[in-house]
Amino acid sequence: MDAYLGDGPIQLASQRVNGYQGPGWPDTAKHAHLDFKVADLDVVTKELLALGATRPEFQPGEDQWTVFADPEGHFFCIAAG
Repeated sequence: MDAYLGDGPIQLASQRVNGYQGPGWPDTAKHAHLDFKVADLDVVTKELLALGATRPEFQPGEDQWTVFADPEGHFFCIAAG
């Protein structure tokens, strides 16, 4: 399954990679991840967890952002927007 955002000169695309093993958390390897600003952290957190995201115990954001991993192990963050 491929997913695309945007139809202009800048687009964001992702695709499934069979056998993908997500990175560890935390670790020293460099990772690309997305940060999202959301209107209601509590509501979005509940929705993300219900959709299969996980929230690692280690949270370096000091309440400025929250790290999550999607079901495939890709990390992303949410913050108040």
